[in-house]
Amino acid sequence: MRLNGHGLSADLPRGWEGTISLDRSDEALTLAGMGGSLRPVAHLATFPLPGGRGDFGSGAVELMRTEDVFVALVEYAEEEADTPLFARQGMPRHLDPRRFSNRSLQRGIAGQVGWQVFFTEAGRAFCLYVVLGDGEDVHLLVRKVEQVLTDVRIEPRS
Repeated sequence: MRLNGHGLSADLPRGWEGTISLDRSDEALTLAGMGGSLRPVAHLATFPLPGGRGDFGSGAVELMRTEDVFVALVEYAEEEADTPLFARQGMPRHLDPRRFSNRSLQRGIAGQVGWQVFFTEAGRAFCLYVVLGDGEDVHLLVRKVEQVLTDVRIEPRS
């Protein structure tokens, strides 16, 4: 499956699904009304993604099985690129399983672990947030995520 939109693209292997859409949360719409712009959010997962989920997977991660993974790629405002929080250049495509922890989750769910990193790529500021369904099988689940990240592309804003 090929996803493409808003300067983001991904080739998903069999068994994965995903979306690339604009953040339409109340906060995003308010900021857009004040002159800001709506930012893209990509969700990639090994399980069916429900509608109405949050940018960092609320409403979705609760449905994960132990063998599942969830990936969110959330863009931030243009002026955030290359600031100290987003100083890392390029999205990591090789992940260190030791960095995953239940303390990194946006919402703690028994058995799950997560990790997030902020970075700049193609002049755009992003957060990559990953949730693994089983903290006991981190090495195998991280390899699933890396397989997908290899085929994620971020283009410069036009």
